Amino acid sequence: MTSTTGRVAQGSKAEVAYEVIRARILDGTFGPGYRLVLDRLAAEIGVSAVPVREALRRLEAEGYVDFKRNVGATVRSVDATAYGETMETLAILEATATSLAAPHLGKKEIKAARKLNESMARSLERLDPVGFSNLNQELHETLYRACPNTYLLGLVDREWERVRGIRSSSFAFIPERAQQAVAEHTRLIDLIENQSTPTKIEDYARAHRMRTAQRFLERHSATSQPVGGRR
Repeated sequence: MTSTTGRVAQGSKAEVAYEVIRARILDGTFGPGYRLVLDRLAAEIGVSAVPVREALRRLEAEGYVDFKRNVGATVRSVDATAYGETMETLAILEATATSLAAPHLGKKEIKAARKLNESMARSLERLDPVGFSNLNQELHETLYRACPNTYLLGLVDREWERVRGIRSSSFAFIPERAQQAVAEHTRLIDLIENQSTPTKIEDYARAHRMRTAQRFLERHSATSQPVGGRR
């Protein structure tokens, strides 16, 4: 009985360690190449090294962490090609979901989307790219969540998770794109509120997403430097 209880407790600690480390990777605290030192993480989280090791192996399996000989665990560097392909896929799927959701969006959802966009504009004044990216995802989800095709919604959610897994806050790397994105959100919301055709909404939503991806890839190609988080 004691042995079973111990395993459950150990599993709970590993879950806590996993959530803490994953959150720090996603918000950019642990940027690409950051060394994840076992003992230091254990002390910070308040657990032993064993659950931290389990958490790191889980994060490795999910693509967040690499294990390198003589170095140990490090945060995986951003793959610009994978980012571009994921964003392209997301652009296609999310645009379709948004156009299908549009007829089901009421005044409440439109108002919520506009408020989120206003918050995004304010976050630019604070130079908060991670906060901006989080608000961006919430805004887009507000616009596509009413899509009646649940299978399509699952695909969109999966691609958003892949974007997060790649850990690239696009707007930290291309801050000039953020202001443009806010203006484009206003236009997209207007199209939905004014009951534009599904084709027009879908085309605009897809182009909006692709502009961000293309600008990111252009900047990455020009600089060839690691991107996607703070060191």
